[in-house]
Amino acid sequence: TAGARVALLDRDGAGAESVADALRRRGGVALGVECDIAVEASVRTAAAQVRDTFGPSNALVNNAGMLRPGALDEVSLAEWNAVLAVNLTGYLLCARVFAAQMREVGRGCIVHVASIASRFPQTGSGAYSASKAGVLLMSRQMAVEWGEAGIRSNVICPGMIRTPLSAKFYEQPGLEQRRAEVTASRRIGEPADIANVAAFLISERAAYVNGAEIMVDGG
Repeated sequence: TAGARVALLDRDGAGAESVADALRRRGGVALGVECDIAVEASVRTAAAQVRDTFGPSNALVNNAGMLRPGALDEVSLAEWNAVLAVNLTGYLLCARVFAAQMREVGRGCIVHVASIASRFPQTGSGAYSASKAGVLLMSRQMAVEWGEAGIRSNVICPGMIRTPLSAKFYEQPGLEQRRAEVTASRRIGEPADIANVAAFLISERAAYVNGAEIMVDGG
């Protein structure tokens, strides 16, 4: 509805194309691209495909996430590194490649989806909290380093959002109600609650919002 041409990058290429097809059926312009953001070559190939299809990008939403549970004294180094590779390094790789396209048009915006866990430790989550905290400072650094080129960088910190990653949590009887009751809005967040904030941040209405971190947790 915002008139954006949307490219969806995901390791599940068929899944990305399925979502893109659903957007096209609703009158949108969308492209699904297979991409592993933890692999630089994959990111560069995907970005080139997006550029060939739509021209230089002027917005990027980093919205990947991986969780490998475990206490800090137990989580394996391989799992720790796997989470950082997607949740933090993957964000950097995408930002670098798409920022190069933004420089071609003289402006752009990057939105990094982090987590409330970036501010409040999520125990037993291995590298998850650390990776999301890293996103906050990396975004501020991008804002400072790339602001002169007209590129803004901001973060959204979601709270309790119903996603495939969290769906199993809500299968426990009564859990959804208990979690909803601790929010001011008295409900669990939905993906659209995050998408709406991202749409604002990449729009001209947020032209002077840079280096910010917005908590979207229903209070």
